[in-house]
Amino acid sequence: MSILSSTRRGGVAANRPFLGMERVGGTLFRFFESLVDPVSLLVSLFLLMYWFRDDNYAHYVVLGVLAFSLTFPGKSLVQESIRGNIREVVLGWFGVAALLGCFGLATGLYKLFPEEVLINWLWMAPTLQLASHLVFRLTIPLVLTASGFPKRAVIVGCNELGKHLAAEIEGHPMQGIKLDGYFDDRVIERLDVGTSRLNGRFSDVADFVKANRIDIIYLALPMATQPRIVGLLDSLNDTTASVYFVPDIFVTDLIQARMDAVGRVPVLAVCDTPFSGFNGMIKRSSDVVLSLLILLLISPILLGVAILVKATSPGPVIFKQRRYGLDGKEIIVYKFRSMTVCEDGPNVPQARQGDSRLTRIGGVLRRTSLDELPQFVNVLQGRMSIAGPRPHAVAHNEVYRKLIKGYMVRHKVKPGITGWAQVNGYRGETETLDKMQARIDYDLEYLRNWSLKLDLYIIVRTVLLVFKDASAY
Repeated sequence: MSILSSTRRGGVAANRPFLGMERVGGTLFRFFESLVDPVSLLVSLFLLMYWFRDDNYAHYVVLGVLAFSLTFPGKSLVQESIRGNIREVVLGWFGVAALLGCFGLATGLYKLFPEEVLINWLWMAPTLQLASHLVFRLTIPLVLTASGFPKRAVIVGCNELGKHLAAEIEGHPMQGIKLDGYFDDRVIERLDVGTSRLNGRFSDVADFVKANRIDIIYLALPMATQPRIVGLLDSLNDTTASVYFVPDIFVTDLIQARMDAVGRVPVLAVCDTPFSGFNGMIKRSSDVVLSLLILLLISPILLGVAILVKATSPGPVIFKQRRYGLDGKEIIVYKFRSMTVCEDGPNVPQARQGDSRLTRIGGVLRRTSLDELPQFVNVLQGRMSIAGPRPHAVAHNEVYRKLIKGYMVRHKVKPGITGWAQVNGYRGETETLDKMQARIDYDLEYLRNWSLKLDLYIIVRTVLLVFKDASAY
């Protein structure tokens, strides 16, 4: 993730994005790409309306508005692989179709549309979405070439920050930027870079830029070198290159990094929740809708499991345990009791294979995750989400927060019934510190990359894995 701040001549800083079609990711480019998904859904829907000669135009406008609102802005897929495009489109359409289907069934509005239109829309919409993304991908090089790309760029500062930026530029050629090397005052022996990549010292930047028609200059210098930066900016007053300052913030682990403002003062969010503003509304709405639907479907299973728990061992049916929730606040989490004890104290041993505390039915409940089903009630209460970092017992949190860097960052979101770590093989006991570290790494990756599509992917993966995963007991 690159976070760039533009710097104007004269020492006045202005945080602004690249404009127009200056690069992939520019304002105008992002706007057009954000329309690919919603417009594809609208086009496919109205094509079917005309194909099947349905003249109830107003009904299609209402459905089109709903579909557009659920998919705008569309996700950027131009940097994804073809396989990634297919995965994102299919998962995204699965989520939209599920929400629209639930709404249609609940209100009876699905009866207003011919059955053949709805059935054909299920396959035509994602097909047109995928085709549109592929066409968009193929036209980008032509647009960039016609617009005078690639732009030539240099990086001032051959340090870890500069190399990180260089890797981003070279790893994403569709950004339309060609890197022409570095500038640094240190001798070549101290730099882990080839001589062909080092163009000179800081004092050589202005002359090199003018002689070689460089379009962009990235200043990857530590904030502590402010006098040097100001002097360098003064020397660049006689060039037409755009100058961008790359903040020295990669020393920390960025979680949902973004630019914001307090009044007229710009601030940089380094570690923040992904569920602020509109994203929070999407997350909560999907949790409520899916939880209600799932609880309705599994109600016979809940009743059957409750009877089995009560009949096979003495004690309560529901086990209540304290866990850490959003912002590290304690919450009460529900589970079907799978053990003969209800431990919730300062020392809670994790369940192990062949654990003597398991009831006769407890092993089966834990292997199939049936013991977790009451947590859909926690989701409706607002204590949990369907997808998110799994909550650990309070006792375990107090141990691992001291041993693993960034452990408590996972509590910037509500805990989940299932999570990114669980579908990647870290379900069940984490008997070593390395395994817990890996689980936390996946949790933090989820925070960085959250999307509704990722949540739906996790849910689908969980359903596929739960009955064949032997790591839970």
